[in-house]
Amino acid sequence: MKSELIIDVRPTEASIALLEDSRLVSMQKESRDSAYSVGDIYLGKVKKLLPGLNAAFIDVGYDKEAFLHYLDLGSQFASFKSFIANQLANPHLATPLSKTKLLPDIDKRGVIADQLEQGMPILVQIAKEPISTKGPRLSAELSFIGRYLILTPFNDRISISQKIKSTEEKLRLRQLVESIRPKNFGVIVRTSAEGKRVAELNHEMRTLLKSWEDTLDRLNGAKPPVRVFEEESRVVGMVREVFSPTFESIYVNDIETRDQIRKYVSIIAPENVDIVKLYDGDIPIFDHFNITRQLKSSFGKTVSLKQGAYIIIEHTEALHVVDVNSGNRVKGGIDQETNALEVNLRAADEIARQLRLRDMGGIIVVDFIDMNKAEHRQQLYEHMKERMANDRARHNILQLSKFGLMQITRQRVRPVLDITTAEECPSCFGKGHVQPSLLFTDTLKEKIEYLVNGLKMKDFIVYVHPFVDAYLKKGLFSKYHRLRMSLHRSFKLVPDQSLAYLQYRVVDSNKNEVDIKEEKDLETSSTKSKTKTSKRVSEE
Repeated sequence: MKSELIIDVRPTEASIALLEDSRLVSMQKESRDSAYSVGDIYLGKVKKLLPGLNAAFIDVGYDKEAFLHYLDLGSQFASFKSFIANQLANPHLATPLSKTKLLPDIDKRGVIADQLEQGMPILVQIAKEPISTKGPRLSAELSFIGRYLILTPFNDRISISQKIKSTEEKLRLRQLVESIRPKNFGVIVRTSAEGKRVAELNHEMRTLLKSWEDTLDRLNGAKPPVRVFEEESRVVGMVREVFSPTFESIYVNDIETRDQIRKYVSIIAPENVDIVKLYDGDIPIFDHFNITRQLKSSFGKTVSLKQGAYIIIEHTEALHVVDVNSGNRVKGGIDQETNALEVNLRAADEIARQLRLRDMGGIIVVDFIDMNKAEHRQQLYEHMKERMANDRARHNILQLSKFGLMQITRQRVRPVLDITTAEECPSCFGKGHVQPSLLFTDTLKEKIEYLVNGLKMKDFIVYVHPFVDAYLKKGLFSKYHRLRMSLHRSFKLVPDQSLAYLQYRVVDSNKNEVDIKEEKDLETSSTKSKTKTSKRVSEE
């Protein structure tokens, strides 16, 4: 199986697409300057105690107060609280954690009021990002995540990934980690550490310890709420979670990000550093790798399958519901039971892909087509388990109920990825009345002439819908050819599948977006809409 990572870096956000045999199976989007991401560490302030829930609301600067439960304080919270208090009071005289004597564990059945006071500062880590109307979920058990190891301060345990099956390998890793682990630090050994040498593990251990020390340094003079730790690069953090040595290529359209990823890959897999490549084509990177088309066909309420079948995906506050329909699928020579099994198996393939693609979490209920034979229901259950085996998120799949429903639970730490496939009219901006589409090319010509003659721009690119691009380039002496010759070849016209029919965008020679919308573009349709409304009211 050919696996590729395609990374689209834009000024405000970065998107990572995972392709398997050129088919989109996973998609991640994250704002490049977003806060409150999983793993971020904040110095917050206790805002309110909730004795009934045995929890507290913490002010970390988000609009909604963050939630911290007593069980998320960690067994060593007494030591943690004392250490951070000393660090805040005397940062230059504080004792290093490796030389600190830990206090006894707190009571697992204790109450939140015994450990926290309203107004006190507390160091917390984002465990779940804000979802819907809820604020972030917090934990006081800090962890610093690497490719092979996870470092947990105020802990003495060494845990080995359960996916490492070899007893000898587990024993080897435990002995290696024990030899390099500082006192009062716990370590979780990840699956990717299997077979790695002590030098590689030790290098990552030093890096994670440096992250802990940098976090403590930022506490000096800090006033809550403030972020004191975040990933060096959002994109590198995203790559770290999905990276596999089996990748054949990683394409990225930003030089700085390319260099950051190459640096990361050179550390964890130096033999694969050459797979990180820069894409510098004029065609948008997601269009070039046919990702935009797959996104538009894979998101939305209805997802089509082969031979007429389709699935419907609905989202609610409590769960996600998937309905499987055979549609107009008719296949001669087979009975209804066999037809239902075939549709269900194909639907299971797409549902497993959709869960990863949309990052759907929580409870998922799937209504498959009813099947009478027990062996067919068991076959479908085994097939779904097999298809979801590569899903990195923790999940659990239950057998089909007597009503033909399959229940799936899947780990949720981020909001579900929702990509709107419907396009807002770029001519009326949602007002309901558009300018004549026949005049769009005239308007576009005026804009281009203004850029060249008015702003004296050169070597810029105008992106338009593929249909508009085809129309303008039609014929030997096309409109595009004549306009480009008259303007001394100062621009290029390039199709962009992500744009709506009458939408366009411009980037300069440095790949920076150029806003050339004029005030009249926004007001024309609005004025027409108001005139129409006034006329209707007067008639009534």
